[in-house]
Amino acid sequence: MPGRSTKRQKEQARKQHPQEKDAKKEERKKLKAERGPRQPGDANPDIENIIPGPQLPLEF
Repeated sequence: MPGRSTKRQKEQARKQHPQEKDAKKEERKKLKAERGPRQPGDANPDIENIIPGPQLPLEF
C-alpha cells in the first residue's frame, strides 16, 4: 500500500500546523506585552505612512 506514508505525512502536517500557529500567536502576544501601550503623542503605526489628499494615478 504505497499511499500510507503520504497519508501519514499529511496527518502529521495537519496536526503540526495548529501547533505552529499557536506558537506564533503566543510570540506576538509576548512582543505586544513587552512593547506596552502607545503614548498619547505617538503616531499610530497602522496609518503612519498614509498621505491624505488626492492620490497620484497608478500610470504616469
